[in-house]
Amino acid sequence: MTGRHEDGEVVYDSHRYKRHLRGWLSYAFASEVFVIVSLTLFLPICLEQFARDNGYLLPDKTVPCTTIPSGPPIERRDSLAEDEQRCVVKLGWLWIDSASFSLYVNSISVALQALTVVSMGNIADHPPHRKRLLLSFAFFGAIAATLFLLLPSSSPLWPVSALLGICANVGFGASIVAMNAYLPTLARHSEEVVNRRAELHEALLGTGAPRTSNGGSHVAESLDVHPEAEAQEPLLSSEPLSSSQDLHEGHASPEIESLKVAYATSLSRATSRISSQGIALGYAAGILLLLVALIPVTLLHGTTFALRLAIGLSGIWWALFSLPAALWLPSTTSENATPAELEWGAEDAESANSTKEWSASREIVNAWKRLGGMLRWREIKKLRNTFQYLAAWFLLSDGFTTITSTAILFAKTSLHMPASSLILIGIITPVSGIAGSLAWPYVQRRFAWTNLRVLVTLVCLASLVPAYGCLGFLSVFKEGKVKFGGLTAPGEIYVLAVYFGSVYGAFQGYARAFYSELIPRGEEARWYALFSITDKSSSFVGPLVVGIIADTTGNIRYAFFFLVFMVWLAVPVLLGIDVVRGRGDADRYKYRA
Repeated sequence: MTGRHEDGEVVYDSHRYKRHLRGWLSYAFASEVFVIVSLTLFLPICLEQFARDNGYLLPDKTVPCTTIPSGPPIERRDSLAEDEQRCVVKLGWLWIDSASFSLYVNSISVALQALTVVSMGNIADHPPHRKRLLLSFAFFGAIAATLFLLLPSSSPLWPVSALLGICANVGFGASIVAMNAYLPTLARHSEEVVNRRAELHEALLGTGAPRTSNGGSHVAESLDVHPEAEAQEPLLSSEPLSSSQDLHEGHASPEIESLKVAYATSLSRATSRISSQGIALGYAAGILLLLVALIPVTLLHGTTFALRLAIGLSGIWWALFSLPAALWLPSTTSENATPAELEWGAEDAESANSTKEWSASREIVNAWKRLGGMLRWREIKKLRNTFQYLAAWFLLSDGFTTITSTAILFAKTSLHMPASSLILIGIITPVSGIAGSLAWPYVQRRFAWTNLRVLVTLVCLASLVPAYGCLGFLSVFKEGKVKFGGLTAPGEIYVLAVYFGSVYGAFQGYARAFYSELIPRGEEARWYALFSITDKSSSFVGPLVVGIIADTTGNIRYAFFFLVFMVWLAVPVLLGIDVVRGRGDADRYKYRA
């Protein structure tokens, strides 16, 4: 990442930085496959199929659901025919809809995932353990996904499929928290940001720092502060210069202000670029495996085994391509870490060297205590804009993911699309996501939009998808007077997959990068854990509400009204964020117990 000369200066190390970046991107390449192939496509379908293979048709609950083909619906499309084809499965003393089974499993998994990421926050911020934690949860989740290969739906142990799905989802979510914690440091240590930071420091000092022969920058020791110091100082630690106070109070010279803006802009662009690269690379991996999975699913006509095979392959891929991350991500132990590598953790060199006194159980307890402290009104006021964004993220993360899962289940249960068609949708969506993640930065530069404006625009565009599904209740579409419109024909799903994919791909990159600008330095894992908690604490609400709506009404289309409301509720919250003030508050933040 960076290295130090004997004179105490820091120099950009291209080889080390690129190795760490490749390690980070390799895990995005490994893990995103599970999201695209399993979590949003095959896992909900497979769980629904497990329930269907062991369920019975209403109203008598005596005819097995397997007697009804899962292909296109019969000629009758009235509500009575649809109710007669409803499949329910008995779990304990409860009868639940087969489509709701996967939604309930997802709700439980994200709730447990939230508990896990809270507990691991402090551990992931401990330099010697972040990488170990990432890899441990990665292989835990990958093994759980792979075990689907060994569990047929005809087995009396078929409910174990729910446990495997929960374990895989928890493993993925926990590992992603550790992965995201690397993102702010990767951006800060990229070459362009190091150069801008050096220029700003030179202007503050009134001296010129030497350049390296390979185009990198020597940065003064006071610039390369440890994370705890960075959390206390805005932008740079340049005391005892009076210029630093000018920066705090907003009285900097035009040159300093210009350099300050250039540094912030380069940091924002580097963060967005790296985040988008991870999204695009992960989508590309997901598309590749989907194309592979399409072969057996098509040949086996979408059987339960074919769905299990796709999930198992995603687990194998996940484990296999996590190995490069194990090799290239920095191992910050007290024995072999360089001072620069210690910055990859949230603690300084002194705390990193106290490994012998470190206790996992104590850190888990402290993580919950710290979470309670972070959520005190006193701390929330210090980072008002950060928490305001988390409030918007609470709604948006749930809205976007539930739109995806609900659309897949709607396509299968209401439009009766075969598994091969759902795979094609799963391919179209991430392909469009790659295009969107590359196109929206261009749109942003072309119109000089801020990151916040891009996010708001993307949210508004995404809300049109469930709104379109609500049109299916209009009599002109419901009675079949028009054969196309209101999400009543399978062909419409493909068009919406292109549209929503292009929006969702860009949204993921911007949402993660934008948040990194609003969090205190040196506490990345802890705050990305809160980011994930906010996501997961809401993400069980969406599937749960959709499941209840589907069970109560017998028609999952009613859930689209709920999704429109949930997404639009976040727009005024986003518009109230002061980005400049939020970034400054995060730079100056110091936690007080």
